[in-house]
Amino acid sequence: MKLEVGHAHTFQENVIPSDARLAGWAAVVQALSVKAPVRQPSCVSERHLHGSRREEDAWTVFDRRYWPGDTFQDHLAFALRHEPIDFLVLKRLFDTVDPTVIAAFVGQTPRGVIQRRAWFFYEFLTGRVLDLPDAALFNAVDALDPNLYFTGKPRLSKRHRVRDNLLGTTAFCPVIRQTERLKGFLRQDPRAKATEIVGRTSAHLVARAASFMLLADSRASFEIEGERPPRSRLERWGRAVLQAGRNPLTLREILRLHSVLIEDTRFIHAGLRADGVFLGERSHEGDPLPEFIGARADDLESLMQGMLAANERMRQSDLDPVLQATATAFGFVYIHPFQDGNGRLHRCLIHHVLAERKFTPAGMIFPVSSVMLDHIDAYREALRAHSGPLMNFIEWRPTPNRNVEVLNDTADLYRYFDCTSTAEYLYGCVERTIDHDLPREIDYLKRHDDAMRRIMDAVEMPDRLAESLILFIRQNDGKLSKSRREDEFEKLTDPEVAIVEAIVREAFEDYSGA
Repeated sequence: MKLEVGHAHTFQENVIPSDARLAGWAAVVQALSVKAPVRQPSCVSERHLHGSRREEDAWTVFDRRYWPGDTFQDHLAFALRHEPIDFLVLKRLFDTVDPTVIAAFVGQTPRGVIQRRAWFFYEFLTGRVLDLPDAALFNAVDALDPNLYFTGKPRLSKRHRVRDNLLGTTAFCPVIRQTERLKGFLRQDPRAKATEIVGRTSAHLVARAASFMLLADSRASFEIEGERPPRSRLERWGRAVLQAGRNPLTLREILRLHSVLIEDTRFIHAGLRADGVFLGERSHEGDPLPEFIGARADDLESLMQGMLAANERMRQSDLDPVLQATATAFGFVYIHPFQDGNGRLHRCLIHHVLAERKFTPAGMIFPVSSVMLDHIDAYREALRAHSGPLMNFIEWRPTPNRNVEVLNDTADLYRYFDCTSTAEYLYGCVERTIDHDLPREIDYLKRHDDAMRRIMDAVEMPDRLAESLILFIRQNDGKLSKSRREDEFEKLTDPEVAIVEAIVREAFEDYSGA
């Protein structure tokens, strides 16, 4: 099948490097008008390079010796050999090309690794069976190279002689590449580091630290959404988060969590939404200006069941818990199955996976929402980096009630995604909670308890007053303010005030926490 690649100047709003031609995914998407974003496009230079390839802006530029040829089969083989796997592109490509073209590609070299992988991916993604006999009994190959990707527990597909080691299923299949940064996180073994910190701390102190971090995470999770709920609602949601991992992750469990989060359903549809949803602004007339549009309501049931099946497969495969949490929680928020509360539930799912896999110490959560709030721009960019490019492939119109209605089939946009960069982001958040937040909270409580003990030795007073003294003195740079001195602490003598101020300053000397 001849592929008219040509010498285009731009591809999906990116200027193609000079003296280069599109190759691989970009070439077939451009030539066949496939409706899918190519996130890491490749091209082949017409000159020799210093080295086999180089990165140039959004492009991977290959040396001229890598030019694959002029046929569809040439560029498909190039992509499967040299580029990151992209199941969204593959699915939409297979839906575009006549099945006989794929069958002919496989039939030319039925023992070939690339051919068998293409064959397996075709039938896996489309559910259609090519007119080919089952593969002969020769050595099986991996669907994904385990040296390049984080993979699931292999299942042999006898028909293709391919080991299905994907992370998900046909209905929902994320991809996570083995980057140096992710491998570095895994080598550090953060779970063991957290266990070691907790192990050298008294159980009472750990329980108090866990309580403080739970409240901080709950508050931050609401603040990310621009909300400041009353303490009672924070505590109710905190109790739900603390239960993370106790029940299997099912659609029923997610619906239960949603009912805890959204107690008053007078203005919110309970359960999976029955209409569209978008994030973004509105015009002065109130019309939607979406930056992101969630999955169509008709697709929610299958997408959610697919997400849950993939989560279970990753759990059974013993995939690293943070990587599993990334694929499940971010996959959930891209689907956006509810009218409201998707962001908070997405962050709750992170806690669920980490607790269920015993990554976090028992009774504790890592306040990743606090880290996300502290670095809100990085969090939003992590979300937009995936969802932004999809908007060019979603056809929609405003509805009479100023919502959005999706007009084309978009389910594949939410089924297949690469969450490598998102996993790097989440691992960075988890690392910060272990290296900074957990030790800081324990350190603060130790200093606070030391100050309390010494204050009570110096001046007999209720615990509540001593707590307030520590807070007010710390807030005023180590001195009790004149207004406080003349109000609730007027009965303290000047020497007693001086002693208490010195105790607090000494207890919190060199304290680096907030």
